[in-house]
Amino acid sequence: MNKERVANLIKELLIEIGEDPDREGLVKTPQRVAEAYSFLTSGYGMDLKTVINDAIFESDANNMIISRDIEVFSLCEHHMLPFYGVAHIGYIAEGRVLGVSKLARIVDFYARRLQIQERLTNQIARAVMDAVGAEGVGVVIEARHMCMMMRGVEKLNSSMITSSVLGSFHNDLATREEFMSLINSRSNFSI
Repeated sequence: MNKERVANLIKELLIEIGEDPDREGLVKTPQRVAEAYSFLTSGYGMDLKTVINDAIFESDANNMIISRDIEVFSLCEHHMLPFYGVAHIGYIAEGRVLGVSKLARIVDFYARRLQIQERLTNQIARAVMDAVGAEGVGVVIEARHMCMMMRGVEKLNSSMITSSVLGSFHNDLATREEFMSLINSRSNFSI
């Protein structure tokens, strides 16, 4: 991304909406916005193989592995406004497992680009499935969309839930129900 070009475009936008980009509070805003967009869309410049970084390990595990409450921040592709929430990822290993931090990194890899929640959910599930050849994968994302909250219908308490289930999570009702039950249960675990 050409940050200087983006900064110039933001300066033009400020003028277009009736602001003075040379006033004290806005002088550095174009550069800050360019930096922010560089970070928020960094998924375009990344490679999934590099993100996973060979953190796939042989394991005798053939049980459900779940990482829950992974924070998600993305930009909706329709209004370029944020949506945010949590992702829950579960999979059944078949001889190979992912390093646990890689699940969060996969979420960020796809979330740091212009997105719709439905596609994001599916991309994460497919990436986990393909990375370890899992028997099945389930991903659930619950998010709040600023485009619903601060414009349009202005519904502050609405959230959207999407799921993507592949393999045994799709084909076996008991597996899917176990996943949903586990991600919805709350433990007394605390640090």
